[in-house]
Amino acid sequence: MSDFKDGHFEPLYLMYGEERYFIDRLQEALLEHAIAPHEKDFNLDILYGSEVEAQAALGACRSFPMMATRRVVVIRDFDKMKENVLFKVLAQQPNPACVVFLACSGKPNMSKHPYRALKEGGVAVEFKALYPNQVPNWVEILAKEKGFAIESKAVHMLADYVGPSLSSVAAELDKLAAFVGDREVMTAEDVVQASGQTRDYNVFELQRVIGERRLEDAMRISERLLQQSSSSSGEANRIVSVLTSFFIKLWQLTGLQAGRVPENRMAPSIGVSPYILKEYLSSLRRYDRKALDNALSCLLAADYELKGGSQRSERLILDLLFRRILAS
Repeated sequence: MSDFKDGHFEPLYLMYGEERYFIDRLQEALLEHAIAPHEKDFNLDILYGSEVEAQAALGACRSFPMMATRRVVVIRDFDKMKENVLFKVLAQQPNPACVVFLACSGKPNMSKHPYRALKEGGVAVEFKALYPNQVPNWVEILAKEKGFAIESKAVHMLADYVGPSLSSVAAELDKLAAFVGDREVMTAEDVVQASGQTRDYNVFELQRVIGERRLEDAMRISERLLQQSSSSSGEANRIVSVLTSFFIKLWQLTGLQAGRVPENRMAPSIGVSPYILKEYLSSLRRYDRKALDNALSCLLAADYELKGGSQRSERLILDLLFRRILAS
């Protein structure tokens, strides 16, 4: 990013990995700094690997600029291009008058060509998926970039709500920014309301009552969430995702307790604030190791069913999930 802003460009970049947020940010920076707006009509190509033939894409990469300092070629989903092995030649002899930015949709086999050659002949960067306990820090960083402070509780609620995808975090923060308007601090209440939920009926309240083993309240809140959502499938998947994160943290806490880790070190270890840690420890007193194993197994089964492994409705899947978790 610093090189791009300073006007320093290599002829060949290979970006890959599960976290696409950084790849998208780098592409935006490249297009902003490598080529002037009036030069883009003749000197910029943005191609997609699933749509373009390898020979045609190579032709664009070998072309020279027209009345400009350089050409820029961006190829999205490069790993989906048929016969992209032909790019081994470009890796061995890059075009000095063209900046080629290859973005993969995941992590390809880097030991095979063309990826091995591209890594040797260009700048290759892997962007790994974040661990869940890394997400809260990034929530704060991205909120600050957008000009907002964010309450600690709101940070962790948002991290649990959207999961480890920074693209999802950024999108949710954009929604929050529009919701809070001129206010400079985002609150936990903002996170709930901006998601379309209410103070009494939201996924975090559902998490709390399950932590307290209150089946009837869990069923009532879940039903209201499904009713008020525009997509019952999306809402059910979100519920399972948040509860999975919750029980994984409880499971992690059992190990920290067994190792006699002080409470002031537990919170950063599992990626929550000290304020929220008290709620987790309270829940942990109601779930022994066997109950935690059962909960995670039930959540895995529910995730499978919700993603096409069952013909049951979302309501029935969640109903059975809560009963199985709270019966142990």
